[in-house]
Amino acid sequence: MTRKYELKRRAESQAETRRRIVAAAVELHQTKGPGLTSISDVARLAGVQRNTLYRHFPDERALFKACSGHWGQLNPPPDPAMWAGEPDPTKRLRLGLTELYGFYERAEEMLTRVVRDVEFHELTREVSQQVTGQLLGGARAVLGDVLPSGGRTRAMLDVALDFRTWKRLARTERLSQTQAVETMVRAILAQ
Repeated sequence: MTRKYELKRRAESQAETRRRIVAAAVELHQTKGPGLTSISDVARLAGVQRNTLYRHFPDERALFKACSGHWGQLNPPPDPAMWAGEPDPTKRLRLGLTELYGFYERAEEMLTRVVRDVEFHELTREVSQQVTGQLLGGARAVLGDVLPSGGRTRAMLDVALDFRTWKRLARTERLSQTQAVETMVRAILAQ
């Protein structure tokens, strides 16, 4: 009986160490950015030695994927499939952009660092393309499904879906979410 108890405690301790490491990575990626966060930074913040971190995550890619997955569970993006039930193009665009821009606002701190780091950090670029590719690909398909197929319309939709567009409208131009959404809906439909 004692052996089972010791094994259970050891497993719980290992799981707690892993959680601390992932939480430290999330915090550092959100505040410093994934491209500027070192393994040593994560180990230090998690309160573990580097060799302990490497026992749980053999390389930066494994840690990055765990961090990204954990952050995604805490900050779920909108589901574009939920917008498909709206047949009216204008209403569908408003619904989709409202939900997407709400997500961008909630996730602004992390997304700002990731968008910056994509420019110089290969692993950030790779993981970001996978994650945003799914979200934006789904959004583009569902929202574009009710739009004219012209290249300019699709180009404006892509501009509207971009995090940097939301940031420009919401932060630089100080538009409310409703104003930002309406600005992009009008720009898309004017094509």
